[in-house]
Amino acid sequence: CGNLDILLMRITKVTTKTGDSGNTGLGNGSRISKNSIRIHAMGLIDELNSFIGWSRVEANGTIDKSLELIQQDLFNMGCELSIPDMEMNLLNDSRLEWLDGQTDNYNKKMPPLDEFILPGGNEFSSRLHILRTKCREVERKLIGLSEEDFVPNLHKKYLNRLSDFFFVLARYVNSEQGIEELSWDYKK
Repeated sequence: CGNLDILLMRITKVTTKTGDSGNTGLGNGSRISKNSIRIHAMGLIDELNSFIGWSRVEANGTIDKSLELIQQDLFNMGCELSIPDMEMNLLNDSRLEWLDGQTDNYNKKMPPLDEFILPGGNEFSSRLHILRTKCREVERKLIGLSEEDFVPNLHKKYLNRLSDFFFVLARYVNSEQGIEELSWDYKK
């Protein structure tokens, strides 16, 4: 099965009953436990993608388009993880460069941070903070998988920087709405 065959696969039937025994199929045709770290990582990527979809309800314009592109990147990442014995390069360096550019663009519009800030603000920025923490969870699981099996370094870099993007974007959204950031009030 070549790259083209895999990319041409489409869902034709949702209920197959092939996973009833607790295992699931990977893109290369092999079957593994639904409790494997690979399936957990793929599931967390899917969960993050769903949270992005939920956040997009509050987004518009270029922010909404950026979030849609990130959803596409996460699908590419999940596809690559589902075929562990093949490098497909669906997620490539140009996507990481794009993400870095997006983060830099929004960060330039923000004052520098002096302290840690409390997550929150309006509905959209609060959802972006949730995305940041969900992204870190995915990253941790992917690191765990990489300790057992091959995971492209680009995937780890992308997730690390994606959580930074969500943090910066949450700050930007609050700033645009005139919502003051609340600093951590630590007791000495």
